[in-house]
Amino acid sequence: MSDLATEGLDVQTLTMMLEALDEFVGAALTPEKQLELDHEDICPEDIVRSMCSDDLGVHLVFVPEAYGGMGGGAFDSYRVCEIMGRHDIGLATAVFATFLGSDPILVGATEEQKQLWLGGIAEQGWVFAYGATEPDAGSDLGAMTTVAQRITDADGNVTQYKINGRKQWISNGTIADKTTILAATPDGPTWFVVDRGTPGFSSAPPEDKHGIRLSNTAALFLDDVVVPVDHLIGGVEGKGLVQAQQVFGYTRVMVAAFGLGGGWEALSRAIDYSQNREQGGSVLSAKQGYTHKLILPNVVRLEASRAFLEETAARLDAGEGANGALNTEGAIAKYMCTEFGNAAAENAIQAHGGYGYTRPYVVEKVKRDVRITMIYEGTSEILEMTIARDRWQLHLKSRGAHYRTAAQGLRELHAQSPTVGADVAALANEALAAVLDACQAGRLTRNQHVLFRLGELISWAETAGAASRRAAASLAGSANEKSDRRFKGDALAIIARLFARDAAFKVAEDGLRWVAGAAEGTSTQAAALAANLPMDAVRAAQTGLLADLNALHAVIYPKDAS
Repeated sequence: MSDLATEGLDVQTLTMMLEALDEFVGAALTPEKQLELDHEDICPEDIVRSMCSDDLGVHLVFVPEAYGGMGGGAFDSYRVCEIMGRHDIGLATAVFATFLGSDPILVGATEEQKQLWLGGIAEQGWVFAYGATEPDAGSDLGAMTTVAQRITDADGNVTQYKINGRKQWISNGTIADKTTILAATPDGPTWFVVDRGTPGFSSAPPEDKHGIRLSNTAALFLDDVVVPVDHLIGGVEGKGLVQAQQVFGYTRVMVAAFGLGGGWEALSRAIDYSQNREQGGSVLSAKQGYTHKLILPNVVRLEASRAFLEETAARLDAGEGANGALNTEGAIAKYMCTEFGNAAAENAIQAHGGYGYTRPYVVEKVKRDVRITMIYEGTSEILEMTIARDRWQLHLKSRGAHYRTAAQGLRELHAQSPTVGADVAALANEALAAVLDACQAGRLTRNQHVLFRLGELISWAETAGAASRRAAASLAGSANEKSDRRFKGDALAIIARLFARDAAFKVAEDGLRWVAGAAEGTSTQAAALAANLPMDAVRAAQTGLLADLNALHAVIYPKDAS
């Protein structure tokens, strides 16, 4: 079992925390105050610290019980992060940064260090920052230039380290009590804890950002910063990248939840608006051209991505994957939730018309905020690469059987639960296997763009399977007891069928496009793929699409249905 694996909170405790969080932030951050802080580009440090104090205690969810916390798991964190994201992603980022900053401690520190630093978060509400990103290195942690030099005593024993370098885009940069800094030592990248006020440790003024303006973001400067040897996390040099990679699956689940929360916040506002705004003699919610373009597809995609997110969180809590990391699954969850959250917010602006472009209706702010979730904790492009490289290796190692096996499992699910679109999700996985075969035969993954597009198609196919499994579990009464309950099993089945159709069509059509597009001259691979793809079945599966959209409309707008 990983250090991150945990059974987490019981359902009653989680429910109480979600309700308390919703009430606390709703009262502390009124819409008027939120818009004022956004306009003035101010981080409400008082609210951040109150949330991480006895006033609320949300910080305790993320700290293990052994160090004074509540020992929440990945599923608990996702539920908490979604609520925070729905209120304000900037504020959520400020809270999240503490737990991102403490993650190297959680997975790599000595027991004494954990008692000190994790205990300090739990008992004193210390605010942390995570100092990894650099101006020229971006997401490539291995390309950093920050250096930690050993300082030794007369006997040659290392007693201190002197750190020099710069960090960029650091959340909580000017308000953190402590910052975990990744620096190169003689034995490799290593994490250190640097206290606020340490001589030579300073920050630039907060960044003037497009969104999440309630989050404090700043560059950090380390000029001959001296820290004692016991501030080296784990006491051994060179473990930094391994420690960072161990938590990517977990932290990306949290950012995925921000994207999901932001997308749903914007979409909920659009749904409310559509039921009150009359045009041409009827409310917008009664107009198929409006709802079937701007509302329903976003419901489908957000809830399908939630299915993958919940599945990944549950597996993290069970300790699956190398070191419990599930990095690729975390990447898919973040990629889908944030891409779809951003799209939902964009459509919410359109759904409001001219009002959506104005500050008082809030959706334009949500759109600016949710956009960052596609950038931090791994850009969408980094995630596409991560996903494609890992699943490409699985395809090769299994000799093309990986996604065909997944398809077979979905066909078996269809036999047990025939209404959840598992048969069409199986088509998406079969088509994906054929596309990967064609790429292998033509050595097409030498083209970086093709590799990245495979990452996208892989994410769609795997998410389709998760959506079907979630719907089937809900119908069978076996859904995770902590799962979001907004939609019942019948509605989730509609959502799963709709997403499976989109996924199968996208994988087959886009896959064929890129195989043909990557070919030089006559493409035997494209011709072979066209013959092997289940195109007739994919197209036939679109039957009933409009009827399912109408059925979902009745779920979202029950008053219109009656």
